[in-house]
Amino acid sequence: MFSPATKKASPSVRNNVGVRRDFDSPLLENRRPLQNSPSVPNRPATGTPAPWASRLSVIARIPPVKKSDKEAEIDAVMPVYVGEFPKVVRDAQEMLLQNHASDDPCNSGGMDKETSLAWIICGKRLFMWNCLSPTASIGCVELELPSTILESGSIGKNSSTSNNWLICVVNWDKTKRTSGNVVQRCTSAGIVICNKKTRCLAFCPDIYDANWISSVSSAVFYESESTHYEKDNSNKQWPQAKLCINSLIASPVPATAKSCIALACSSDGKLWGFLCSPSGIQRKWVENIFPQESKHSAPGASKGYPRSLMWHPFSQLFDEPYRQFLLLTNHEIQCFEVELSPEVNMSKLWSHEIVGNDGDLGIQKDLAGQKRIWPLDIDVDSDGKVMTVLIAIFCKDRATSSSYTEYSLLTMQYKSGVDIAKPTGGKVLEKKAPIQVIVPKARVEDEDILLSMILKVGGKPAGSAIILSSDGTATVSHYWRNSTKLYQFDLPYDAGKVLDASVFPSLEDSKDGAWAVLTEKAGVWVIPERAVLLGGVEPPERSLSRKGSSNDRSLQEERKNIAAGGNIVPRRASSEAWNAGDRQRPSLTGAALRSPPDEDSEALLFQLFHEFMLSGQADGVLDKLNNSKAFEREGEINVFVRASKSIIDTLAKHWTSSRGPEIVVSVVSTQLVEKQHKHQKFLQFLALSKCHEELISRQKQSLQIIMEHGEKLAGMIRLRELQNTISQSDATSFGLYSASDTRISGALWDLIQLVGERARRSTVLLMDRDNAEVFYSKVSDLEEIFHCLEKQLDFVINEEMSRLVQFQRACELSNACVTIFHSAMKYRSEHDLWYPPPDGWTPWYSKLVISKGLWSIASFMLQLLNEANCLDDSARLDFYSNLELLSEVILESYSGAIAAKAERKEEYKTLLEEYWNRRDALLNSLYEQIILFFEAKIQDSTEQNKDHKGILTEVSSRLLSVAKRHEGYQTMWNICSNLNDSELLQTLMHESMGPKGGFCCFVFKQLYDKKQFSKLMRLGEEFQEELATFLKQHPNLLWLHEIFLHQFSSASETLHSLSLSKDYESPSSTENIESCGSTYRLTLANRKHYLNLAKISAMSGRNFGWEAKMKRIEADLNILQLQEESLRLLADNEERQSIGDKLLPPVDLIELCLEIENPELSLRAFSIFAWTSASFLRSNTTLLEKCWRNAANQDDWGRLHQMSINEGWSDETTMQTLKRTVLFQASHKCYGPESEAFEVRFDEVLPLRQESSELSILKDARPSVEAVLMQHRDFPDAGKLMLTAVMLGSDWDASNDT
Repeated sequence: MFSPATKKASPSVRNNVGVRRDFDSPLLENRRPLQNSPSVPNRPATGTPAPWASRLSVIARIPPVKKSDKEAEIDAVMPVYVGEFPKVVRDAQEMLLQNHASDDPCNSGGMDKETSLAWIICGKRLFMWNCLSPTASIGCVELELPSTILESGSIGKNSSTSNNWLICVVNWDKTKRTSGNVVQRCTSAGIVICNKKTRCLAFCPDIYDANWISSVSSAVFYESESTHYEKDNSNKQWPQAKLCINSLIASPVPATAKSCIALACSSDGKLWGFLCSPSGIQRKWVENIFPQESKHSAPGASKGYPRSLMWHPFSQLFDEPYRQFLLLTNHEIQCFEVELSPEVNMSKLWSHEIVGNDGDLGIQKDLAGQKRIWPLDIDVDSDGKVMTVLIAIFCKDRATSSSYTEYSLLTMQYKSGVDIAKPTGGKVLEKKAPIQVIVPKARVEDEDILLSMILKVGGKPAGSAIILSSDGTATVSHYWRNSTKLYQFDLPYDAGKVLDASVFPSLEDSKDGAWAVLTEKAGVWVIPERAVLLGGVEPPERSLSRKGSSNDRSLQEERKNIAAGGNIVPRRASSEAWNAGDRQRPSLTGAALRSPPDEDSEALLFQLFHEFMLSGQADGVLDKLNNSKAFEREGEINVFVRASKSIIDTLAKHWTSSRGPEIVVSVVSTQLVEKQHKHQKFLQFLALSKCHEELISRQKQSLQIIMEHGEKLAGMIRLRELQNTISQSDATSFGLYSASDTRISGALWDLIQLVGERARRSTVLLMDRDNAEVFYSKVSDLEEIFHCLEKQLDFVINEEMSRLVQFQRACELSNACVTIFHSAMKYRSEHDLWYPPPDGWTPWYSKLVISKGLWSIASFMLQLLNEANCLDDSARLDFYSNLELLSEVILESYSGAIAAKAERKEEYKTLLEEYWNRRDALLNSLYEQIILFFEAKIQDSTEQNKDHKGILTEVSSRLLSVAKRHEGYQTMWNICSNLNDSELLQTLMHESMGPKGGFCCFVFKQLYDKKQFSKLMRLGEEFQEELATFLKQHPNLLWLHEIFLHQFSSASETLHSLSLSKDYESPSSTENIESCGSTYRLTLANRKHYLNLAKISAMSGRNFGWEAKMKRIEADLNILQLQEESLRLLADNEERQSIGDKLLPPVDLIELCLEIENPELSLRAFSIFAWTSASFLRSNTTLLEKCWRNAANQDDWGRLHQMSINEGWSDETTMQTLKRTVLFQASHKCYGPESEAFEVRFDEVLPLRQESSELSILKDARPSVEAVLMQHRDFPDAGKLMLTAVMLGSDWDASNDT
């Protein structure tokens, strides 16, 4: 219908002759001309050859070494041929052509997006197959249509549209979809068939069950067909021939055996509800959508409506027994809710007028020039939020009096706040965007042609829509860069018409794939996203007919172009274009093409390599490539990397999808070996041409990628050998993916199929290839195996399988992963000299996708370990061995990633913690299994003197090696402990020295936590430095080790610090209270013991300053002694119990002495000040003043003053009396000739006398003992006597006292 101009190749492009590459398609001379091929009778004289035979278009795709940008652009806008018809369909079509050579065969067909099933009706037979499978002949279902629905509507030229059939696929497996958006093969599906013209309905409960195929039931819409006529508002009779069924939808009924409801709408304004079950079809109700013509509508405007029925996608997300559907009428969108039950109850939720007087709600009618508005079709996006309506408006230009049709798209969305699940009442929709005009002035068509147009949305590019017309064309509309672009899929006549279009389901979450088109004769085609973006054109002023299409080309013209140079890229591109480097990217959005210099360099490189393959000479290669700037680009876009990737990703030309999976078994191994040989030749070419040296110096990353290509290729070869071994050893494996050949089945085969299908869907050029062929060909994407293991493991191993099968398949997948990894490591080891310096480059096997995939299968195997008792001994041992090898691979992958991050100086703490956690989980589980094996062997042993130690050593040797490499210290300790092998323990301690003590530190901690101190100290004899480092956290043992090392001064410091520490608690005890027991509390006696040991150690060491050290220790001993004396004088109360053996800080001890109010303790408080440091003395002057006030309160100075007056004391009497006072003794202790103090004297902190004579201003005076005493209550009377006591005490020399 829409025929925008197509971009043609320029003459320069057609004349551009290139050199064929070594891995291109066969030469033209080897191809047979096909214009007279007997396999396709009545071939037209013009048009492209049929895609089901060898095609000249394939030859035209032979790529030259160099392509111009213009030609590359033309190559990018072509549709891609991806799927063949099954052979039975092709045979039926040929038979139909022979029987109706002069008539249009009028094939009907369609595609179901949910199940990926395609169908075609040829004559009286219905054929259904999976259009995603490259082996279309496998699983094709053939169904004979019942005669009750055929009549005259099966074949012949009945109308302008030949598609007279409506078919709905009812997927009974809908609830069995796995996570990760895996689209499984449909294994159980029913179909509802409707003939539009005969108005008959048929139902087949299950097309995959032969028992059900024979029980097809049918029903009619109208009971009396011969007398049925309808009248519109113009009172004109509507003949039966004009009455047809416009749309049909069906949905399964939950909790029933293959029953569904079917809804249909007819052109006479009726909505029909049916219940289809194996017992038959029941018509439940008929509703008239137009009870009376709307007042806003013209007479007869509802004729041919309602047009479209469709399920609301949003309602599929819930398992509720209700489902919403939309209905498009001549002026509005209606939404209904139907109960999925045998009653088929229906209720209307809302309606929205899209054609009316308010342009804000939709399309405004009765504008100047408008004659009539037709809503043609409706579709909803996958989220169910945006509705798109195809609109046709018949207009008349007043200036020229010419008529034309305007096509546009109206997009509606739910208003903000509307509950999509239950949108009732009021206006629920609003315009999402202004009306998008597709074709402003198109040819005026008949109403029947207009109403036959079909709209579909959801394909790539995002936001695009495809419009199908009855003349067999499909047009993709896409709004891009502020304008509408149209891309028309328009094949020549011999390919037939477009029957239907759908969206290929994507394996990416929440994403649809490319547009897929089902043609009448040429199979299934895909329109790549890039084709729409680059090949779209502006809408034409007038639509062109198919006869005037620029796409028409004769066979002679094509052959002429091929002879001129083979550079015209035809309309049919397939996977053979993949080898040319024109790979389609899954998310391409108009990316820029490679620059001409890059293409020149790549072409030159291929030419030089080809010459090297022939001659073995590489002279002058480096200079030529340097001049072409081949060393300018880094990474994946480097020409050497692209050449290497082309070698390993080459598709074999002789593989064909029609031969099925057996071709893979017989050919793929040889193909892979050839690739390896050629890649090795490529490395030799780099070496002999000195390009290898240049890459090492300038492009290290590129060389690393090239070498990794070799690793992946080696892994793929070994994987192929493993698959061969599995296929030969187990011919009855449990296969999920392919039912065609039980010899090639099993977990690995299913995984290969899954990865291959993922690649095919993401790259439409590969859709015509077998899954396994794509997998083994795309070697560079070997990482996809691990991506699928992470995302879709439950598809390969599901809960429905028995435990034994799950164990078997898990081992198979584990073995495959280990095989790939070991092969890559072997290749790296053998080619070590070829690799550049690492420079922080993360190896491909250490990337995040690899570790995630490996952990996915490993964690599943860990879960299975809990049920391993259901296996026999050999199976359990095999399962354990597989998990052990897989664990080693996982840990190697993590260690490589961590090392690369560390070298790049990136943050890797999170990754390191993940590595530790998974290492411990794996190694601990494996060790538990070792113990179980060990105990089982002991029980089964009949010999009494059996070497149990030898058995345990044998079964744990490999695990010990893995644990040793990855610092699994707990596992190493457990093995050594169970073996009771001290020599092995010490050997491992020597070999596992880490930056933080390594295994030594771990062993020390284990012994300390278990309180095996004697063993710990004995290990210190051999690991002196390591134990010294460890014991820094455990001073209660450190001093012993220091004495053993004759480090007496250090031991003295350790003992001194330990004696004055708070209640000692080992750092390990906070980590493991159960193993360490209660906190180690030091009593006062313990502290005194440590201090005495510190004195002895200091005297033994006699290092510099040991005398001062001795005095410090002695002072601390005195403080401890004072605390003991104070506690003895303290009453036995709660305070004394709370103190117990706790070491009191000096301040608390002084407060305790003052609190007791004992003269002796009051004096000892001054001694504590003398035994402490200068900083303590200066920072506690207030407390020192308090001590002086307490000392003054110990004597009755008022009474002493009165006695001195009454008795008239002499100087000697005064002296003798004052010597007994606490003030005198305190002054003598602090300020006397024999006073003791460390670092600072008391008079430097608190002098005896006030220096200022202005005693009246006490607040501004410097603190002193005199100032403190002046505040005493007796100072006004006895102040002189008090000061005399203080002064006499400071001068008194006890040694001169007679």
